[in-house]
Amino acid sequence: MKIYTRTGDRGETGLVGGKRVSKEDGRIEAYGTVDELNSVIGVVRSFNQYSELDIHLERIQNLLFILGADLATPYEIESEVTRIQLGNVEEMEKAIDLIDAKLEPIRHFILPGGSRVASLLHFARTVCRRAERRVVALNRTGEASPTAVMFLNRLSDLLFVLARYANKLAGASEVQWLNQKEEDKKNE
Repeated sequence: MKIYTRTGDRGETGLVGGKRVSKEDGRIEAYGTVDELNSVIGVVRSFNQYSELDIHLERIQNLLFILGADLATPYEIESEVTRIQLGNVEEMEKAIDLIDAKLEPIRHFILPGGSRVASLLHFARTVCRRAERRVVALNRTGEASPTAVMFLNRLSDLLFVLARYANKLAGASEVQWLNQKEEDKKNE
């Protein structure tokens, strides 16, 4: 099988089922952003040295492939494609609870950063939020399920607690965000 097909040379691509759409279509933006998020998670994994993080990151990558296929498949198509399920959302919630229990309670906003892995996880979280916004737009037109929106919402929360946990494992401190009044008081 050749890597290039030339079928997209005019700015269109095919969905599962054969329908052709513009490469700037909202559906393509959505699953393209999910693909970007998956790539960012791959970068995180390349720097990560903690097996307890990698277990979650690998699972996230597999679920993102499912979500991408889900988004590339119009609902009217009878397909063998697996779609994101409520069980996947619940899986994210269980992972959040498991990791969050290992962390100090958060009492303030924190600035994204810390260790390299934590910083990259914060970056992944922002890409996840963008993917969520794209999928919300699709959901409003009936082209994506509410479950896909819920999944990305939970995933961004999971990426946040994973970033905090990566900092804990690395011994890196979290930097508290100071509002202007707190900043002024600190600088007096």
